[in-house]
Amino acid sequence: MKRFITSILSIALIAGSFTSCNDDDSKKGDRGALSSSAAEKVYVAPGEHDEYYAFVSGGFSGQLAVYGLPSGRLFKVIPVFSQDAEKAWGYNEETKPMLNTSHGFIPWDDSHHPDISQTEGKLDGRWVFINGNNTPRIAKIDLTTFETTEIIEVPNSAGNHSSSFVTENTEYVVAGTRFSVPVPQRDMPINEYKGNFKGALSFISVDPEDGRMDIKFQLMMPGFDYDLSHPGRGKSHGWFFFTTYNTEEANSLLEVNASQNDKDFIAAVNWKKIEEYVNNGGGKKMPANYAHNVYDEETHTATSTMKKEVLVVDPSEVPGAVYFLPTPKSPHGCDVDPSGEYIVGNGKLSADLTIHSFTKMLDAIENERFDGEAYGIPILKFEDVLAGTVKQGGLGPLHTEFDGKGNAYTTFFISSEVVKWKLGSWEVVDRKPTYYSVGHLMIPGGNSREPFGDYVLAMNKITKDRYLPTGPEVTQSAQLYDITGEKMELLLDFPTVGEPHYAAGIAADIVKERSKKIFKLADNKHKYAALTNADTRVERDGNEVHIYMSMIRSHFTPDNIEGIKVGDKVYFHVTNHEQDYDVPHGISMIGANTSELLIMPGQTETFVWEPKQVGVWPFYCTDFCSALHQEMQGYVRVSPANSDIELSWSLGE
Repeated sequence: MKRFITSILSIALIAGSFTSCNDDDSKKGDRGALSSSAAEKVYVAPGEHDEYYAFVSGGFSGQLAVYGLPSGRLFKVIPVFSQDAEKAWGYNEETKPMLNTSHGFIPWDDSHHPDISQTEGKLDGRWVFINGNNTPRIAKIDLTTFETTEIIEVPNSAGNHSSSFVTENTEYVVAGTRFSVPVPQRDMPINEYKGNFKGALSFISVDPEDGRMDIKFQLMMPGFDYDLSHPGRGKSHGWFFFTTYNTEEANSLLEVNASQNDKDFIAAVNWKKIEEYVNNGGGKKMPANYAHNVYDEETHTATSTMKKEVLVVDPSEVPGAVYFLPTPKSPHGCDVDPSGEYIVGNGKLSADLTIHSFTKMLDAIENERFDGEAYGIPILKFEDVLAGTVKQGGLGPLHTEFDGKGNAYTTFFISSEVVKWKLGSWEVVDRKPTYYSVGHLMIPGGNSREPFGDYVLAMNKITKDRYLPTGPEVTQSAQLYDITGEKMELLLDFPTVGEPHYAAGIAADIVKERSKKIFKLADNKHKYAALTNADTRVERDGNEVHIYMSMIRSHFTPDNIEGIKVGDKVYFHVTNHEQDYDVPHGISMIGANTSELLIMPGQTETFVWEPKQVGVWPFYCTDFCSALHQEMQGYVRVSPANSDIELSWSLGE
């Protein structure tokens, strides 16, 4: 009887392991992947590190979130295009210039597509780039500090969507416009769109030493919508590929009028040829107005420079630089495999995946096998560049990545699944459901010549019934699949910040060894730094008061200030005297209408306080720093505007 009961229990456990993977896990008691060995595969023991960093776009939050894989733990939200009170980004005087644009101070954007810098087609872990989709911008994040250090606005552009993807030696970051607009901008009837609007594809050079960005040239393309892009690699290095839709050049009711043509295009751009043309004096300078914002890591201060011109290139003036590859139908994803041979076009309105051959493309160009032209750009014959077709892969294909083992993985938005298929044979070998309406997916290193090939991260648009309800705005989510075997296995799903569009993943060991650990106070070149206690003081200039303050565990110097008056504009310049990376300090002043400051070791930051009321008002450390954190506080005495009380300050007297 004992053996019989044991056998029954064993069978029940085996059956449970199968039912745990059932698509319908809404039944009470069904714990999905967590009831199988999947939980062990994502478990990272206390004190141990994740294998990968995943940099996931925050979508309408305007930020970039950092998760660990396989655990799915959120480590940090890096402020980029939106103000962030946690880190005073866009609130303190030092970082406000980072959010300047030609439209003024814009403290928000819609971040979509991060990409990691590469050397010889391999991820090098130096920088992450990400696009601002709404007010067109490209940002660079330094991975030694995980801080945004540069943002460049992109003129002549709107809906900076086919961005920000990098070439295999990070020669360029590309920023392609989604919405074509009049170039230069002017007052004109919208119904005169066709033939008058242009699509700018911007190639932004990256300095190989410090990463400094600059717009090298803008390619002025026909007025289509340029949706996504990816660089060539390996044999196709020197080319860039962009999906287009609305080749009809419609300007109203696009869901109907921009879906008339049986095929749209992938635009193949030979940027090496255009670069040579530009270096030899080609192109035309045109007036433009755009902001270039740079954060100086010595002064801890950003500067914003308004630039006044940009170099534009007409593709008709550079023969052989641009070709159109017909692609069904309203394609979204434009993805290049690690070898650089295959260019995958995902037509949203097609059930099939179209794969173009780079080798066939070159042959068709050489033999001038064209099927007409559009605005002077040759259209290659579809059959002459076609490598193959994945038949009936699913409904609503969007985006493809590669594992480096001869397999590709594509998301299908409408049928809510990830489909695995083989390069070369175009055979579907596996499919797994997502929950629900998946957009992009990411394999760490999948946008490089050497993918890591352990996991697929799928980013979902809808998660109804998947989590505890939180009101009408249902959380966005990501799902992690193990792809080390022939069949994919769902391991984990977890909520994400904002709406995740795309992600970039890299092995943690590449990044964490470069992480900056010591921030020397002696390197601080901030204009208002108080590097020693002797430098601390309070000075008045009319109704402006400047407080030069230092902080260290667990006090401010000074901690008592008198002589401030109602109507003064008080600048707190606060220097953190700690130098070890894990001892930031904070400061907040009652009534300040900015945010608290979170000041990194060795740095100086500034906030402005304009007292409106007479009284004695406290300030305090907002970031837990020591056992005596609560004692890290001070007071400011505010007197009437006509007071004759002189400025004074003290510590310990």
